[in-house]
Amino acid sequence: MIRRIRAFLDFWYDFVVGDDWRVATGVVVALVLTFVVTRSGAPGWWVLPVAVVILLPLSLWRVAHRPPPTDS
Repeated sequence: MIRRIRAFLDFWYDFVVGDDWRVATGVVVALVLTFVVTRSGAPGWWVLPVAVVILLPLSLWRVAHRPPPTDS
């Protein structure tokens, strides 16, 4: 039973975080910021599109400038 629970949690971690924990953290920050902006009475619809415009190029840049893997 513990093995199944562990596999379930591993799946969700891999699904949410994926290859880049920085993007996952940025999305969580953007969601929290959207909540805070909306609770203050201002429209918060714009926060997530701005987060995508910022996070996507940064993620692509990191992948494009990653050193090639070395064969062992």
